[in-house]
Amino acid sequence: MSTEGSSDSEWDGAATPITPVVIDPTAVTTSSLKALQSGDQRKVLDIVDKLRRTGLSGIVELPQIVVCGDQSSGKSSVLEAITEIPFPRKENLCTRFATEIILRRSPASTISITITPDKLRPKQEQAKLKAFNRSINDFKQLPDIIEEATQAMGLGVVGGINSKAFARDVLSVQIDGPDRPQLTLVDLPGLIHSTNKAQTETDKELILNLVKEYMSNPRTIILAVVSAKNDYANQIILNYARKIDENGKRTLGIITKPDFLREGTDNELSWIELAQNKDIYLERGWHMLKNRGDDQMKFTFAQRNEDEALFFSKGRYVDLPREYVGIDSLRERLSKLLLNHLIKELPSLKEEMSTKLEDTSQEIVKLGEKRTTIGEQRMMLMKISMSINDILKSAVKGYYENTFFGAIHMEAAVDAKENIRRFRAVVQHLNIKFAEDMRLRGHKYAVGVGPGDDDIEQAEDKKVQDQLKKLAEDISFLPKPKSLTRKEAIGWVKKTLERSRGYELAGTFQPMLISQLFWEQSQPWEKIAYEHIANVARICKEFVFAVLQHAAPAEFQPRLTGLSVDTTLASSLAAAKEELQKILADKARHPMTYNHYFTTTIQKQRQRKHQKMTKDATEASKLSVVYNNAYHTHFDPDKLEKAMADSIEQDMDVFSSQEALDNQRAYYKDELKYFVNAVCKAVVERHLVEPLPSIILSPLVVAQMTDKEIEFVAAEPPEITQQRAFLESRKAMLEKGLDTFREAMGGLKR
Repeated sequence: MSTEGSSDSEWDGAATPITPVVIDPTAVTTSSLKALQSGDQRKVLDIVDKLRRTGLSGIVELPQIVVCGDQSSGKSSVLEAITEIPFPRKENLCTRFATEIILRRSPASTISITITPDKLRPKQEQAKLKAFNRSINDFKQLPDIIEEATQAMGLGVVGGINSKAFARDVLSVQIDGPDRPQLTLVDLPGLIHSTNKAQTETDKELILNLVKEYMSNPRTIILAVVSAKNDYANQIILNYARKIDENGKRTLGIITKPDFLREGTDNELSWIELAQNKDIYLERGWHMLKNRGDDQMKFTFAQRNEDEALFFSKGRYVDLPREYVGIDSLRERLSKLLLNHLIKELPSLKEEMSTKLEDTSQEIVKLGEKRTTIGEQRMMLMKISMSINDILKSAVKGYYENTFFGAIHMEAAVDAKENIRRFRAVVQHLNIKFAEDMRLRGHKYAVGVGPGDDDIEQAEDKKVQDQLKKLAEDISFLPKPKSLTRKEAIGWVKKTLERSRGYELAGTFQPMLISQLFWEQSQPWEKIAYEHIANVARICKEFVFAVLQHAAPAEFQPRLTGLSVDTTLASSLAAAKEELQKILADKARHPMTYNHYFTTTIQKQRQRKHQKMTKDATEASKLSVVYNNAYHTHFDPDKLEKAMADSIEQDMDVFSSQEALDNQRAYYKDELKYFVNAVCKAVVERHLVEPLPSIILSPLVVAQMTDKEIEFVAAEPPEITQQRAFLESRKAMLEKGLDTFREAMGGLKR
């Protein structure tokens, strides 16, 4: 505790050094302090003291008594008189920082001094000041400890080079003893009126902000100290007290130094009227004290109190009610004020603690699980992996029960971003579209129907022709077939035959011709297949990223994609393309099929062609004659024979071209079905879709990650670790505070 450099003959600013009154702390017990020790009072103060010991004072505003006033107002003397603790005095030592006087009941008698650093100080300086901890057993040692604390705060000697007048750090003087009351009082630096070398404008502003900050706490009782040596209208503490505590419900005015007033003057009368609450009204009223005079510095507390009682028993002071004068009645007023104030504030204090605990818990949840060690990081990744694996398995199988899948967007396309989470449905949609593209676009030439085609094929041909007209307007980069009539198609085959002829007999064709025709006709397959694979791969990537966004914290996502997901998806796509190359290489070999569909189709085509030839020849040989007034149909055998002969193709190359075209068409249809199935099964399913649950961050993948990889993905950023430690500490203090509150309130009766 420090004093307030003043010329007044008080301990808060003696003109000359005064020998301190030293009392062993074990012996400091006063009957007057029992005013603060009634049963209910003790229990209420126990609650606040226990809450303070949990460290809650930095989280919620705890009830406290703050002594404040202008410089040299005598506030430190008021504090000493209330506590009856003989703080030593040192010349020119003023209050340069807030000082907490913490009285606690304890079996052992001790005095300890610590510093609570300003939160705006750098972390390193805060740590250094927090380490300041001194214990003494004699009040004689207190001045030196205060001076040491002053230097630790970097204030230096008053008026010295680079010295500072004041600091926002708080000096805590804790005095424990078996008969100590549970009480905390705060002495604040005096408000500055004018500046000088030692006290700058910055210092003035700093002190004002500090005092206002303490006074603004709605749970603080303000002891506003004013000195009768100066006109109270000029004492700025009253202005701020009335602004901050507008109704005066928390403010108790303390008038000091009435012995400096000239007896019988108007000035004395005005101060007495102030004490009577007639001038500046405070709901808590006013109280007048007389401090020790210059020649009374060695007075014991008992002598001081006797002198004060004698002073107020004379002159106009006799008319003042006894409860408004003297230190004993002040303690009683303060006791009642504290009790009523604390009981009133405890419910709101509990509510504030509960609210802040809930808010703190939510902030911790937002940070995600703790992951400061490799074990915690691996465990968290494993949990994420299991969640991802569950979603991927369900998606691949088409089971959309997980909340991840959400609702269906009916207005959006099947493969639109809005429906991408229904993964199997999207893949099936793309496969069906691929099959359709192959049916419509897979052939280089769209050949018209021929004599070997049945009604179904003819209807299909008409449908295809209609669709091809629409494709002409399509802006897709996929290939579009060129339409050829049957005659034009035969011409194409004939040209190919002529340019790839071997030793085969005229009118026949070698197997290589079918290869050449098939290879040319199926040229678009590769492009369509690659486009399909690219689309499925894109959908896979978008879907996997959607799963990551759902199951993994935001900061994990870029690390997971960079370390594992992107590489895995790229490998899957590369494997799919490699598989497709194998299928395309198979297609590039000589035609090969063991499907009876091929021979059945050839036979049916030949049968239908022969039937058409017979039908056409029969129609050509038909004769109609009238016999007995009725038409009769007859067939001319010669005409029938001639018609059948005429239907035989005489051009050997045209005949072999017709046969080759029909063979090629049958083989193409057979191979098309195989190719579509092979791409969808061996490429898309085998490499892109089915493996997803096992290759995208599966538990096995996480288990195989190195510690370095785990740390890269899951380690908390330093700022998150720091924030978590802060929030967890805050939460623990709030939980402990609430538990303490409930236990203490359980024993309180009103």
